[in-house]
Amino acid sequence: MYLQMSNKGYKHTHLEEDEASESSAPGALDFDTGVVVRSSVFSWQRKTLLERILIVLCSLLMLTVLIMAIVLATKDSRPNTDNKISQQQKSQICRECGDIIPIIKTNYSKKCPTPSPAPPSSTPSCPGSPSVCVTPACVTVAASIYNAMDVTADPCEDFYQYACGGWVDKHPLPSGHSRWGTFNVLWQENQIILKKVIEKPLNKSSSAAEFKAQKYYESCMDVNKTIEKLGAQPAKEFLSGIGSWPEQNETKNFDIQSLVEKIKAYGIGVLFNYWVGVDDKNSTVNILQIDQGGLGLPERQYYLNESDKKVLNAYLDYMTTVGVLMGGEKNATRNLMQNVIAFETELANITVPSEERRDEEKIYQKISITDLQEIAPFLNWTRFFHKMMSVTNITLAADEPIVSFSSDFLGKMSALVTSKLKTLDGKRTLHNYLLWHMVSSLTSFLSKPFRNAKKILTEALSGTTGGEELWRYCITDTDDVLGMALGAMFVKEAFKGDSKQRAESMVNEIKDAFKKNLPRLSWMDDETRQAARDKANAVIDLIGFPSYISNHTLLNEEYKDLEVSAGEYFKNNIRNLLFVVRKDLQTLRSKPKKNEWDMTPPTVNAYYTPTKNEIVFPAGILQAPFYDIDFPRSLNFGAMGVVMGHELTHGFDDQGREFDKYGNLHPWWNNQSIINFQNRTKCIIDQYSQYKVGDNHVKGKQTLGENIADNGGLKAAYHAYNYWLSQNGKEKPLPGLNLTHKQLFFLGFAQVWCSTSTKEADHLQILTDPHSPAIYRVIGTLSNSKEFAEQYKCPVNSTMNPQKKCEVW
Repeated sequence: MYLQMSNKGYKHTHLEEDEASESSAPGALDFDTGVVVRSSVFSWQRKTLLERILIVLCSLLMLTVLIMAIVLATKDSRPNTDNKISQQQKSQICRECGDIIPIIKTNYSKKCPTPSPAPPSSTPSCPGSPSVCVTPACVTVAASIYNAMDVTADPCEDFYQYACGGWVDKHPLPSGHSRWGTFNVLWQENQIILKKVIEKPLNKSSSAAEFKAQKYYESCMDVNKTIEKLGAQPAKEFLSGIGSWPEQNETKNFDIQSLVEKIKAYGIGVLFNYWVGVDDKNSTVNILQIDQGGLGLPERQYYLNESDKKVLNAYLDYMTTVGVLMGGEKNATRNLMQNVIAFETELANITVPSEERRDEEKIYQKISITDLQEIAPFLNWTRFFHKMMSVTNITLAADEPIVSFSSDFLGKMSALVTSKLKTLDGKRTLHNYLLWHMVSSLTSFLSKPFRNAKKILTEALSGTTGGEELWRYCITDTDDVLGMALGAMFVKEAFKGDSKQRAESMVNEIKDAFKKNLPRLSWMDDETRQAARDKANAVIDLIGFPSYISNHTLLNEEYKDLEVSAGEYFKNNIRNLLFVVRKDLQTLRSKPKKNEWDMTPPTVNAYYTPTKNEIVFPAGILQAPFYDIDFPRSLNFGAMGVVMGHELTHGFDDQGREFDKYGNLHPWWNNQSIINFQNRTKCIIDQYSQYKVGDNHVKGKQTLGENIADNGGLKAAYHAYNYWLSQNGKEKPLPGLNLTHKQLFFLGFAQVWCSTSTKEADHLQILTDPHSPAIYRVIGTLSNSKEFAEQYKCPVNSTMNPQKKCEVW
């Protein structure tokens, strides 16, 4: 899912673009431990033939060794030569093992146990060797690692191909998906668990919130085909209380104030976005906030680039099709919607690009309702906020403070709207624009023809028509609406009791490694370094799930005001829109909750919130391939450890560094350290800006924060793993892989990002996503790591070991 500037979501920095844990509605747009490993790793039925053979072979081999030991122990003494397996026999065993799991080498013969110089190894890798890890987990993960690799690739020239070439070949894009990677695979496995728990009968021990989640899911599944029978009727009845659409007649009595108020009551992002959130400069209070918004497409450039005309035409086709389904005449509707697109194009022209909005200090402006009236007089803002707050018991005065992140946009938008209000055509365009956004938000709740209409746009934007099995869509939809109730069911089914403690221990190891590295950063002055250490110490980590979801009373309280009725999918969603807005506005006079979660437990992602100085790792991501208690530590540190380091480093990236340990936006850096930091981040910007996907260059400024976090997270995790080795000693090699565990650390990191995607999805990501494409999250990060180059013995000036490296943290 692609981050949009609505509500408070953009205040988080996520590990991965949201599609990783999002499923699209049939026809909808696909747009940063501890779970029990269930059937994903150890289920015999799901293992490949190779994995089954390996497990059987290793078991037989271990049994044979045990029997021989018993026999030898009971025999009379004999010459030593009679008690040994001959070297020829050893070689034969090794050759057999090598035939089953080919020993990974580059341009060298298959000899065993003598290691090859490239990649280097100091231990033989035959499963029969007592020094090799032959547990089911080790055998399985070794086979998985090997199957994902392209061993013909040179790891010093293209480590992504080396690590992921096999995975890409074996994982063509599934139908309906524009992007497919390890995040998606894991989310699909989580969906299977969620399907199991939500479809089984609940009992007296279940909470009322869980019953609501089940009822909502069932209304989405629409067993009685109620949604299809109703067709457009629910939308038409709903709009009767707001306004007609598409509107072809004159709109002399058009009242923009009233119409904006009606639509904003449902949280629709027309013209601008507003919400209640933590005040960046005083993290102990919540405050009204307002920002730019109002576009129907995910990025302003789709309106402005001639090369993206295909998307704009698809958008028009989508609008027209929905208009006809709502009763409009095709040609007339198309003409009306062309005017709406022309208006949105004007909005796109005054919308500030995301890469120019990264300095929070510069865009933050505290104003009052009175000030806002002067900035954007097209609305009566006192009346607007009074109307919005009428769903609460809160009253606002004219001097109520508001944080504006886009005063320039608001002024220009107000002038644009005012100019449209001067003509009948302009009023009609505004009316249709506002109502279109309301209708567009409803299409996923309506019958199949409406959902199919959106496939036109989905295909142009992402290269796929979207859609998937209905139950998968309904699981994701239920997670969006009643995610904590569904999460409670997920946790009871899948989360191990000691998982939080194990993950907590790893987070602390990563924190310690980050802090120990601070004295090595010569570009920081001592005062700033100490403040950075204090901030790292103050970081709150939330792992697995919020504790309150295990308490029925508290969980029921969370959803007490949300009414869910059987067989009323459309109405359930309308009620949820109102519920979300009311719940948000009710927090205005409340003290911010430091331990509040903004992701649900099954989510395969992680995030950092600067105003809370908080890192969050849901249960959904705390499992293989990111984390497994039975995996070697090298893989756990390389995958989950880097994720943890990534989120921690967000507290010190170009945006996070502006917030102090209390989550307040204010200067705490020495000026010279700021200059040095900016010089180092320029290196990152320039490096990533050189990377291309198709005809598009990565936006180095837009992706800066995520790139800093990737690089810093890798470094912290590697140092933490090295410290663990110093305390615990070497790990046993994995069978069949002629790789050291330090090499496996980097390989495990890289394979997290194995993925495939359409060219349209790549283009969309380049335009909208603060994350770099997966290939460059691997190549860009590892080419800056001298430790990686040392472990893989990459020559200086090879692609993966450039002489000039970028380093911030």
